[in-house]
Amino acid sequence: MSKSFFKQVTAHFSAELPFVVYRKPNLQEVNALLQKDATLHTSAHFEESGFVFSPFDSDAQSILLPLEASEHFSIAHCEFEPSALKKEEVTPTDEAAKATHIELVAQAIDAIKKTELQKIVVSRKETVPLEEKAPLTIFQSLLEAYPSALVYCWYHPKVGLWLGATPETLLKIEGRQFSIMALAGTQEYKGTTAVTWQAKELQEQQFVTDFILENISTTVQQVKVSNVETVKAGNLLHLRTLIRGQLNLATLDFEALLKRLHPTPAVCGLPKTKAKAFVLKHEHYDRSFYTGFLGELNFEKQSAPRSGRRNIEHRAYTVPKKSTQLYVNLRCMQIEGQQAHVYVGGGITETSQPEREWEETVSKSKVVKKAI
Repeated sequence: MSKSFFKQVTAHFSAELPFVVYRKPNLQEVNALLQKDATLHTSAHFEESGFVFSPFDSDAQSILLPLEASEHFSIAHCEFEPSALKKEEVTPTDEAAKATHIELVAQAIDAIKKTELQKIVVSRKETVPLEEKAPLTIFQSLLEAYPSALVYCWYHPKVGLWLGATPETLLKIEGRQFSIMALAGTQEYKGTTAVTWQAKELQEQQFVTDFILENISTTVQQVKVSNVETVKAGNLLHLRTLIRGQLNLATLDFEALLKRLHPTPAVCGLPKTKAKAFVLKHEHYDRSFYTGFLGELNFEKQSAPRSGRRNIEHRAYTVPKKSTQLYVNLRCMQIEGQQAHVYVGGGITETSQPEREWEETVSKSKVVKKAI
């Protein structure tokens, strides 16, 4: 069944037509959305239904694969090719790239010390040669390696080809229920999640959590904030806080909510406007869709009836309701010809150490390079 599924997607790709294939975290089902023509659709106010692909710069256009203009289907389970995964290899350090990134980190630390900036997320693009692998083979490698991530392969002939395995949720909405993930801090996984976190990582995590709570305060109610926990994402560990509650439909402006949240301090910094200005001025490359967001926008979901004596109180849950599931575009690559551009970054605070920040980006790059 997997072979016929991917054969159909491959034929669509060969015809240079837009598509996305993806699997949501901790699920078996792999979805495909195949747009019927090559029209470039955008989402101006996030009111449409489809798969949205949005850049880091919130002032730029968000690309949409509309449900109404696409074929949507899925398979319950994906069978992997035996040789899909590549063994991790030790590659020589690019000293020029290292020096450039360390200098960028130093500039960010200096800006934080001299201004009101509290955190700046800086990133880099690493270009690696692409072996003779079809994009969907890389996609299957990512599926196998990262079961707890949103894994995707997205293509539009007028935009480009992107793949990724991101561990971070931006926003999930089903009916009135919402959940948001605050994810920050990084260290390599070495066989256990029982690790010690430094003050820098704990502070970074708190920045993200506080930012989210502040920016949703007028839109939500009955908010619950989980304890901070250590979670594994591929070969990395992160700090995570889950924020849940109900949307206040009387005050909800979904487009405004998205613009308040994106980009979060986890991918930009604080204060957001000044951190974004630093990124655009000093990174000297276009992040494009890296650290943007992607996912299902206004899909219709049918909830199963609840059982028990109080079922009559929950009849509203048996009718179709809108579902939106958006993820931050981390651990991703852009494929151009025989090259893959791998995007990685990290959060910088006053106590950051430039050499360690470089090593963190090296660890993050292994997530996607392992599949190439």
